[in-house]
Amino acid sequence: MTLTPSPRPALVADRAARLLAHLADAPFDAVVALSTANVDYATGYRSMSGAVHGTSSVAAVVTGDRTVLAGPVADSAPAFDAGIGEDDFVAFGRFYFESAGSAATATRLVDEHPGAAEAIAAAVARAGAASAILGIDEAACPAPLRAALAAALPDVTWVDASAWLAGVRARKLPGEVALLARSARLAEAGIVAALAAAAPGVTEAELARVVARTMVDGGGLPKFTVVTTGPRSALADAVATDRPLAAGDLLRFDVGCLLDGYWSDIGRTAVIGAATALQAQRYDAILDGLDAQLAAARPGVPAAALFDLAVDVTERGGLAPYRRQHCGHGIGLDVYEAPIVRPGEDVPLEEGMTFCFATPYYVLGWGGMMVEDALVVSADGVRPLTMLARGLTEVPA
Repeated sequence: MTLTPSPRPALVADRAARLLAHLADAPFDAVVALSTANVDYATGYRSMSGAVHGTSSVAAVVTGDRTVLAGPVADSAPAFDAGIGEDDFVAFGRFYFESAGSAATATRLVDEHPGAAEAIAAAVARAGAASAILGIDEAACPAPLRAALAAALPDVTWVDASAWLAGVRARKLPGEVALLARSARLAEAGIVAALAAAAPGVTEAELARVVARTMVDGGGLPKFTVVTTGPRSALADAVATDRPLAAGDLLRFDVGCLLDGYWSDIGRTAVIGAATALQAQRYDAILDGLDAQLAAARPGVPAAALFDLAVDVTERGGLAPYRRQHCGHGIGLDVYEAPIVRPGEDVPLEEGMTFCFATPYYVLGWGGMMVEDALVVSADGVRPLTMLARGLTEVPA
């Protein structure tokens, strides 16, 4: 089967060049990427099976001279269409494609290799790394696959490359920042549209549909649309229901989408009618905590220090104790990327890293509120990727 490959986007080539530049100084000769995001970063190929099932059977073997993909036969044609050369894809399993050139003949792509381990081993050999020191995406490698690879490639020395791959991806290229900004704007647009539709009697589910529709219309793929109201706003990651809005309700949004593989994750809070003194005081406290992070973040500042600052400022605003497991996270091809803004994460910020900073607050039986912004670390601070006002929005009742 021969398909005309589409040209690889410039960003894919730029990412591959960065990966190869880092590989030249890595403590291994080649690397095997296994997670959907790492395979995408290395090759530009995003497996639909990964999107559907949450895990991918596609692996990318990257050497200084060649990149070879291994994956299910069903992924072969989409990979070729994405620009992967046919000689650079090693297939396993069985799948059938009908041939347009032969009326009653099925072009059968079948049984080149029985399983993932055999295909990955063959890809390693094809890439010329069967007796090399190989870094492997250990965090995305199930134990049975890891054992099978060790048996199939006895001359390979394996090194855990999970942290190394995360480090390569942590500092974003300008094209990545542009996509993250566009993805964030789509999420913001969904919140703006939902706020315009919000009124007493309108349900959470109706507003969630507005958010999702807006993101789709802008070219995004909705991934989560948390729209919770009243006491349900305290439920951190809850599905929207048919609960109708009522005067005095808090209305909390935590929404995100994918745009060309890049995530958004934006949070905002509104109140139906005028905010009570308690609602305003609590929201001001979490907003101050977020603003303190934004003001202090710059290259060299440890992520843990930003967490401590956010907690301290929020508590001084009257929310004591303010208990959180994190106050932000990196974002990119994964919604949560290293470093995480949490205790003990002493990784210093670097120019080009992208984050979502957040200071949520949840009180069961009362309600929840949050504000979450996307940003990129610049030479002397941060540049926001979000534009939507961060104050507590009052929706006319």
